[in-house]
Amino acid sequence: MAIKTFEDVKSWQISRELTVELYKIFNKNRDYSFRDQIQRASVSIMNNIAEGFERASDADFKRFLFYSKASCGEVRSMLYLAKDLDYIVEEQFNTLKDKSLMISRTIYGLIKSLN
Repeated sequence: MAIKTFEDVKSWQISRELTVELYKIFNKNRDYSFRDQIQRASVSIMNNIAEGFERASDADFKRFLFYSKASCGEVRSMLYLAKDLDYIVEEQFNTLKDKSLMISRTIYGLIKSLN
């Protein structure tokens, strides 16, 4: 399938799922700075993919994909903190971490395809 819109980008689709999951999990977390940081980082993953795609330049898209990949690392780092602070249980951590790793790999594959 050809990618015609950012919504067709697999890493955008998965990052959207991750973002919704994180919002649901941390919605009632009273550690507001933590909640804000992990939610903003997850939104950044999907929004950088969308913004880079919409620039209609491979060079710009690639640059924004690197930003997105970096935000994915930030989310993963925050997940470790969430686990360490008992904000999430081990099973949630593993599921979310695996999803973030999948996003990171698909973004990297897309970056390589633009070279």
